[in-house]
Amino acid sequence: MQNLENIPQEKWYVKVGHAGEIENRKERIIYRLFEIFPGALAWATIILMILFSYLFPAFVAIFIIIFDVYWLAKSVNFSIHLIQSYREIKKRIQIDWFKKLETEFGDKYKNFTHLVVYPAYNETHELIHNTFSALIKQKYPLKNFIVILATEESSKEEMKETAQKIKNEFEKYFAKLVITVHPKNLPNEIPGKGSNETWALKKAKEDIVDKEKIPYENIIVSVFDIDSRPYPDYFSVLTYHFLKEDNPYRASYQPIPVFHNNVWELPPFSRIVAFSTTFWQMMQQKLEKRLATFSSHSMSFKALVEMNYWQTNIVSEDSRIFWQALLFYDGKYKVVPLFYPISMDACLGKNMKETALNQYKQQRRWAYGAENVPYLLFGFMKNKKISLWKKCYYSLMQIEGFWSWSTSAIILMLLGWLPVTLGQGQFTDSILSYNLPHITSTLMTLAMVGLVTSAIVSTLLLPPTPPKFKWYNHLFLVVEWILIPITVNVFGVLPSLDAQSRLMFGKYMSFWVTPKESKEKS
Repeated sequence: MQNLENIPQEKWYVKVGHAGEIENRKERIIYRLFEIFPGALAWATIILMILFSYLFPAFVAIFIIIFDVYWLAKSVNFSIHLIQSYREIKKRIQIDWFKKLETEFGDKYKNFTHLVVYPAYNETHELIHNTFSALIKQKYPLKNFIVILATEESSKEEMKETAQKIKNEFEKYFAKLVITVHPKNLPNEIPGKGSNETWALKKAKEDIVDKEKIPYENIIVSVFDIDSRPYPDYFSVLTYHFLKEDNPYRASYQPIPVFHNNVWELPPFSRIVAFSTTFWQMMQQKLEKRLATFSSHSMSFKALVEMNYWQTNIVSEDSRIFWQALLFYDGKYKVVPLFYPISMDACLGKNMKETALNQYKQQRRWAYGAENVPYLLFGFMKNKKISLWKKCYYSLMQIEGFWSWSTSAIILMLLGWLPVTLGQGQFTDSILSYNLPHITSTLMTLAMVGLVTSAIVSTLLLPPTPPKFKWYNHLFLVVEWILIPITVNVFGVLPSLDAQSRLMFGKYMSFWVTPKESKEKS
């Protein structure tokens, strides 16, 4: 079997974690400036917003009206794509995908092995048992599965016992169920999901794939969070789309994460954040060119081996693998939307305070995906084979996304009254000054179409109601969306500014594992 682990010299930049890892002084400075850029842009926006409201209130007033119109258009666009995505999900759930797979592709699926990786770190037996119980309900033949429970050497002793217990319970269902132990304190690594996954895949290649001479082209890898539970037809959907693609080895395959495992146990703010994440992914699936990998997803083993797996020195491994592939394959890589759900845990602690703190930390870790901005800009600078149009599109998309994450809510909240409050001179007596609050209020009221759509779709997506919940509890689930102005700032703007500021000042983050708390029983 061909050894593809050595990356060609011209591809060396795909492994850059941060500026300090670049030996060339000039390139290190350029990369460092790219790291500073997202945070500097966000803070400059906030500071100039206040300063200009005092110095140039008329200019700021016109800007906020234009921005509110833009936000209204964005809300309408969001609502349309959210509804379309919901309809597509409902339609696909009704399909017998295994039958469709057999009808259109015969027995080709029998050639493929699904290699499923579950990184685990100190989770309970109950949680992992529930995850594997969902996996064995797949309609796809389980004897085509190699499952890896990827543990950490640094885990507690109980985790080792749990892993062995899970192996004893479930290995009979699959072709193989193996436990890997990722060593601690390896060089050029930060402890986290990416380094664990890389270790697990390298062990699988060495101990299983190469020994049994399984063609790399015939292996589809799915990397799932330990709480991820695929719906029964997931692997049939995945295999169908893999076979349907012209070049399936130059694509990742993205399901829609729905945080349903513990949705009825969540406090309102955590439930809103969870649904907001799902809705964002639903909208992204309709805008396929904007879609990047997130959390649990699938891709070819061949591509992973060629790229030498995930980076082991970064936090945002789930999205980075897409940008890594885009650069490695000279822009010829994409994400295929599956419009098919995979159920996950939302953030939940032992009490309200712990839940809020964990939610903030989780959002900050996700927002630290801003580390992909310098990586992408630097990679585009180095790679001359990617078209200028594609470089501009992805660069602007990433920059606008992280800028909007950290500033839009503040702009909408403050700029309607800042020019009126801080402005001076003739502006205070102008018609524009008098009408600005009314204009912005009207535009933001119209923009609530996105909020109303979110509230309705959130109730439609809910799993069956537990016996202790009455019909009127659904009313409260709709009403709690009035908390969105608070949640979007506390669990959106603040962690995003926090993450981008850390990147800007070179205070690089490590990987934070979201604790899993649930009252759910096996």
